[in-house]
Amino acid sequence: WMAPVSCVVRRASLTTHHTFHSLLLTMTSLVVAFLALVALVATVDAFSFVPRASSVTSIRSTSSLTMKIFDWKRRQADESVLNDVENTVFTLDNLKPAPGSRQRRKRKGRGIAAGQGATCGFGMRGQKARAGRPTRPGFEGGQTPLYRRLPKYVGKPMGAGHTKTIYNIIKTDALNKVASGTTVNFDSLLESGAITKSKHGIHKIVMGKEDFTAKDIVVQAHAFSASAREAIEQNGGKCQVLKRTTGEVIAA
Repeated sequence: WMAPVSCVVRRASLTTHHTFHSLLLTMTSLVVAFLALVALVATVDAFSFVPRASSVTSIRSTSSLTMKIFDWKRRQADESVLNDVENTVFTLDNLKPAPGSRQRRKRKGRGIAAGQGATCGFGMRGQKARAGRPTRPGFEGGQTPLYRRLPKYVGKPMGAGHTKTIYNIIKTDALNKVASGTTVNFDSLLESGAITKSKHGIHKIVMGKEDFTAKDIVVQAHAFSASAREAIEQNGGKCQVLKRTTGEVIAA
């Protein structure tokens, strides 16, 4: 009778083992599903702060000006007062540059984060990275420079040591309104408004487009063209040459 009893016990143990194994698989699948659900919820919460394009507000300016550089500063600036030309009076205390037109000074040699750190924009090595001027003025890398390619003319010296005298040109048209018998020079013509101020200190009288009509006047200048001298002397006038350094009359 022991054999039937052992068979029954063995069958009961096998059934219990299969039941426990299926229960374990079910619990494992439930845990995996729960972890996947938790990860999905965390992912949704992480991206929930991203704003939508429709909710972002942009600042728009009423100005019609367009700028390629620093355009975002121009768009965000409030230029309603500047555009109101009829009611705005520009004075020295309210003048200011356009937004984005002035930049901060670029600091070099202050670390790689600034963009001009270690080498300050001069590269690693080479002649142009050294101290001092790399090449002399007029040097074109070894090819024939411009001052040697141009043709040379007799009587027109070029190169170092030869300078051209540059005069302030005064045309005879400015002398036509001068009264007869008066002495004129650059200062008197500038005071009367016949000519404008000049950056050159020496002056030359040349012939203008109009006919010279002033008579019996004395013209003082540092140089005269041949045609201007002839026109002044034909009308009874005189030409007095001034010294370049002191302004004294040296020749008549």
